[in-house]
Amino acid sequence: MPADLPRLQRQNGPAPKPGIVHLGLGAFYRAHVAIYVEEAMEASGGDWGIVGVSLQSPTMHDNLAPQDYVYTAEELRPQGPFLRQVEILSDVLVARDDPEAVLRKMADPGIRIVTLTITEKGYCHDPASGRLNLDHPDIVHDLEEEMPLSAPGYLVRALERRKAAGHPPFTVLTCDNLPDNGPLVRGIVLELAERIGPELAQWIASEGRFPATMVDRIVPATKPEDVEALAARTGRLDAAPVTHEPFRQWVVEDDFVSAYGNAARPDLAASGVELVDNVTPYERMKLRMLNGTHSALAYLGYLAGMETISETVADTVLAGYVKRLWRTEIAPSFDAPQGIDLAAYADALFSRYANPAIRHRTWQIAMDGSQKLPQRILATLHDNIARDTPSPGLTAAVAAWMIYVGGTDLSGRQIDVRDPMAERLRSLSEGAENAAEKVRAFLDIRDIFDADLAETLRPGLIDAYEGLRANGVRRTLEELQ
Repeated sequence: MPADLPRLQRQNGPAPKPGIVHLGLGAFYRAHVAIYVEEAMEASGGDWGIVGVSLQSPTMHDNLAPQDYVYTAEELRPQGPFLRQVEILSDVLVARDDPEAVLRKMADPGIRIVTLTITEKGYCHDPASGRLNLDHPDIVHDLEEEMPLSAPGYLVRALERRKAAGHPPFTVLTCDNLPDNGPLVRGIVLELAERIGPELAQWIASEGRFPATMVDRIVPATKPEDVEALAARTGRLDAAPVTHEPFRQWVVEDDFVSAYGNAARPDLAASGVELVDNVTPYERMKLRMLNGTHSALAYLGYLAGMETISETVADTVLAGYVKRLWRTEIAPSFDAPQGIDLAAYADALFSRYANPAIRHRTWQIAMDGSQKLPQRILATLHDNIARDTPSPGLTAAVAAWMIYVGGTDLSGRQIDVRDPMAERLRSLSEGAENAAEKVRAFLDIRDIFDADLAETLRPGLIDAYEGLRANGVRRTLEELQ
């Protein structure tokens, strides 16, 4: 990282007064939601500055604090990048270092919304059932101690303080890729609150709001060379830039805490947010059409030796595979939102995947597959089975995931698997002698596969697993045509 350059500076006056606390201040939120909120403030005003919270690592605070929490968002257009300096953040807190500061800020009545991008695993739930995982170490801790560790713990304890002080609750606005994400998080919060205090749970259920959302923008991980290239181009050091594609979409259920009246949320519509009564059709479309194929291409592409998504769709076999997946297996599994042409949506997704300026790594997308698979692929397989729709392409993607999390690629090289279940998954794979036993061991994981789905998928998965191991990715996919 260049050390002899001046740091990025705030240009548009003091940091805005905060109205939002955000848990999980990663690249996606800063490249997507934060920009929408800043544009809404530019259009219609209001106190909607954002206080970011890193739940564990101090890295984001340490990178942003010396530059007064401003950063660069670099839009990766095919014709060249476009830079925007984002100044909506007013502070970044580190929960593990000072949990009291986080709770105090969340309990402040000036905070009307708490947003989250903590990934599936951050909700400490069972992905198969959607229920709170009471055996999760952080949840065990949060039931015994007032200073929480988990994101659900922070939500409940902060709401507890607001109730005690006579303040209205904040709106909990999750921005993670989870089906029915608002109701899901509501259920998790209420389940934890019920065990801490039934009256608290009743108050949250009555007064709180948990709108569902759908977010969409490809945001590759920022690499050290991205920081260096930006510094060379601008002459200033930004230690925490983000890169993103031109496309963006944010669909939000317009259901915020009513006690704040017109000040319950920013003027999101002014920045292009789609405010709707029902997010579910948009969410299902995006989870299955985009996230499902992203994961499929990530596992199959990685095993085929491809580093990025744009490389996968540049290959004629994988390009044909993903187009067939959309047309014959995914689009028939659900009803499109009103006015949406799924064929045109798929064409637009393919163009986004093919953008050569976006280096979205297959290894990055492959992370946390045990948490993502049920929503992104297994739900589609479940519906296809009910409709008697053949799904060999999705079955091949699940088999590729099984090989990937086993920790060894098709050439015998070790894979750096990042997953909450990584050790368990590797152990199951190494403890089985053949493809059939490996597939059976994975399908017996009830946190991922329900029993009926597992039984139906088993024969096809064994064939796909054996085919990938014996013939490689491209030949296996060619045989699906």
